Amino acid sequence: MELNLKRPLLFFDIESTGLNIVTESIIELSFVKVFPDGEQRVKTWKIRPWDYENHCQRPITPGASEVNGVKDEDLADCPRFIEVVDEVVEWLQDSDLAGYNSAKFDLPMLAEEIERVRAYCARRLKDRTASPEAREKARQKMERVDINLHEKQMVDVQTIYHMMEPRNLKAAYRFYCGGKDFDNAHTAEADTVATYEVLKGQLDMYGDQLKNDVTWLAGFGGRSKAVDYAARLIMDEKSGDPVISFGKHKGKTAREVFQTEPGYFSWIEQGEFTLDTKRQFALLREKFEAERRKPLGASELEDFADLFNQKWKG
Repeated sequence: MELNLKRPLLFFDIESTGLNIVTESIIELSFVKVFPDGEQRVKTWKIRPWDYENHCQRPITPGASEVNGVKDEDLADCPRFIEVVDEVVEWLQDSDLAGYNSAKFDLPMLAEEIERVRAYCARRLKDRTASPEAREKARQKMERVDINLHEKQMVDVQTIYHMMEPRNLKAAYRFYCGGKDFDNAHTAEADTVATYEVLKGQLDMYGDQLKNDVTWLAGFGGRSKAVDYAARLIMDEKSGDPVISFGKHKGKTAREVFQTEPGYFSWIEQGEFTLDTKRQFALLREKFEAERRKPLGASELEDFADLFNQKWKG
């Protein structure tokens, strides 16, 4: 069954130096973009993993190299992510997203790489030793890569698969695609194409249970709506407020913590959290601070005057 699309759906897969999103980097990124008219476009990047703090190539962990077969020297002449990010963002524009286990790993890793570029450019803008040309180049780069992946629908084919037939991608391809195996497993492009074929096979097999609609598929499985990809902030369905999901403030709204302990947000900024988590906390802090600076309305002024008078009389 072909996909019922209202706008392009971008399947993607990542190979990386390791599994820690905070400390690892992308080494291979593949996109398969499927358009509503059935057109498909494929793009794969080999990427030199870069440590922007220490200005050097980030090494691939032995465990990751054993799985994906890539060694450090294989990437020495490849472009860094900052050199391909403009093209990556162009592919992401106007598309919803799909992948295999991508909601938990690939999407957070992609967002982290984009945030690293933004953070690097922000430092360049503040660096008064940099030339005006370099600062202008950094400013333009920040504008071009200003994309919010949280706004996109994300169909995780693994979620559907595990709900229906809990196994891995190779077994899923064999199960949904006529009993055959696919070649070059654990290369980003082969895994990405296989994921696209599996989703179509799932729609064929479970047509009476699944809806051929990206928004519906993205919500399949009842996942909690995380504000950041690491799920440090979870949106409360009833109140619509972001709630902290870990540590001493677990279960409290971010607004409540800001009001009682605003320094907590600075602790997040300095802590070992993903850049995406830090950005979402920073956006909330900006929102709360703006609300605090907002002039009081007439009814609020009356309430404040009544409270002041009561205290004065007391």
